[in-house]
Amino acid sequence: MDSSNTAYEFVSKAKLPTRYGEFIIHGFVEVQSGQEHVALSYGKWEEDSVVPIRIHSECLTGDALFSTRCDCGFQLEKALENIVHHGSGILLYLRQEGRGIGLLNKIKAYQLQDAGYDTVEANQHLGFDADLRDYNICKMMLAQLGVNKVELMTNNPKKLLALEEMGINVVSRKPIDHGVTADNKHYLMTKTSKLGHTFDPEKLK
Repeated sequence: MDSSNTAYEFVSKAKLPTRYGEFIIHGFVEVQSGQEHVALSYGKWEEDSVVPIRIHSECLTGDALFSTRCDCGFQLEKALENIVHHGSGILLYLRQEGRGIGLLNKIKAYQLQDAGYDTVEANQHLGFDADLRDYNICKMMLAQLGVNKVELMTNNPKKLLALEEMGINVVSRKPIDHGVTADNKHYLMTKTSKLGHTFDPEKLK
């Protein structure tokens, strides 16, 4: 999907106290679809600062329901901890459940995984690409927050490439290979071998 010309708008911001620290939550909307996204910012930075950021796609099962069949919730918590420890940073929280296939289709994919498919095969069996996510809104979100140089917390090289193609200066990448469990080890191995994610192989043994 080419959404390079999609219009997005900033809506509002407010304080958001969390158990990690007090963030500011910023609301954004895709004008045509009404799809909503948020950014959490912490601390302050200068115009030319290199700001730690995490692009995190929504995962209801991992982020809110504490599922251990993925590493999403673990990565979300680690990113917030890293930001607070650094003293500043941004979490871009994009509403792209199930790598873009939606919550109910993700549950269907889980059922296929229970039957022996891996995470990529399950999406493809349902008629989807392995990863349908789009990151174009990140440029507008970062511009609204006054950021152009970032340290990107990710294991996914596609996120890094997407930012660079938008003109965002990715000064460095910080691995966030965190949250390996017995339930998600095969899932993480599949993301590494089939989707190109970089994950410490020692942690997958």
